[in-house]
Amino acid sequence: MVTLNAVLGVAAIELGMVLIPGPNMIYLVSRSVTQGRRAGLISLAGVACGFFVYLVAATAGVATIFALVPAVYTALKLAGAAYLLWLAFQALRPGGKSVFAPTALPADRPGKLFTMGLVTNLLNPKIAIMYVSLLPQFVVPARGGVAAQSLTLGLVQITIAITVNGLIAMSAGSIARFLGNRPGWLKAQRYVMGTVLGVLAVRIAADRSRAVVTAAP
Repeated sequence: MVTLNAVLGVAAIELGMVLIPGPNMIYLVSRSVTQGRRAGLISLAGVACGFFVYLVAATAGVATIFALVPAVYTALKLAGAAYLLWLAFQALRPGGKSVFAPTALPADRPGKLFTMGLVTNLLNPKIAIMYVSLLPQFVVPARGGVAAQSLTLGLVQITIAITVNGLIAMSAGSIARFLGNRPGWLKAQRYVMGTVLGVLAVRIAADRSRAVVTAAP
């Protein structure tokens, strides 16, 4: 089965990734700020479902497809990098807004909140790369049960992601009010977020690694 080092490695990578503002955080915060904690948690349920979709796909060996067809994997990475770069531009452009800046959004019904959370996560390039490229690197075929290892490591990632995103959704309103009274901090947060997203986009685009094959024995 999985080693402690593998669990700690996945946990460290996921913690770093989930704390970097991205599509999931932006959506959860926007819903929590404009429609309340309940809406944020319903949206989080959709995001969580998206994680499980990726986990099932990874366990089924979908990463192998990307390893065998490098062009598809490259296209996925470039599309993800382009999306993150667009988010960075939105944050850094003149007149851009912080993710915690209140925005007038129409109230959505629970079904739409859940669906949008699911779709946002499924289209999140960070999560796609996590499951297609990073997670398989911690699977050791020699220890047997490749699918079981993928499942275990995926559950570690999901636990951390849901916990951190849940805390963000629950506290987004308070953070928004705090920053709303401090325009300088709000602006600094926007620039930090935009810079981080931009750097991540460049790193993803410049990455020459290939998807790792983790075929079941």
